[in-house]
Amino acid sequence: MSHDQLSATFAALADPTRRAILARLASGEASVKDLSEPFSISAPAVTKHLKVLERAGLITRGRHAQWRPCRLEARPLRDVSDWVEQYHRFWEESFDRLDVYLREVQGQEKGNERSE
Repeated sequence: MSHDQLSATFAALADPTRRAILARLASGEASVKDLSEPFSISAPAVTKHLKVLERAGLITRGRHAQWRPCRLEARPLRDVSDWVEQYHRFWEESFDRLDVYLREVQGQEKGNERSE
């Protein structure tokens, strides 16, 4: 995944309305009308959110006669997950080293208590 694509994905995910739209699409295709129902914003505002999601590659919009279903495209989310996983491993390793250090310090303290 290119850095620009990752930036576009994070920018799209930064908005709670867009995250809610993606959550809805995780359960299946939906029309713009269906997607706009839970929000107190206009249909054109929902359409703008959909365009951001589409440019980020997070959704695709099809056309079946008069119905224009929106569909979740999970690949960019997988790329974000892979990117975040690098940092997860870093923190896990850091916590493991901290745990070893704390055990050593606790062992030294117990040794000092016994020798007094």
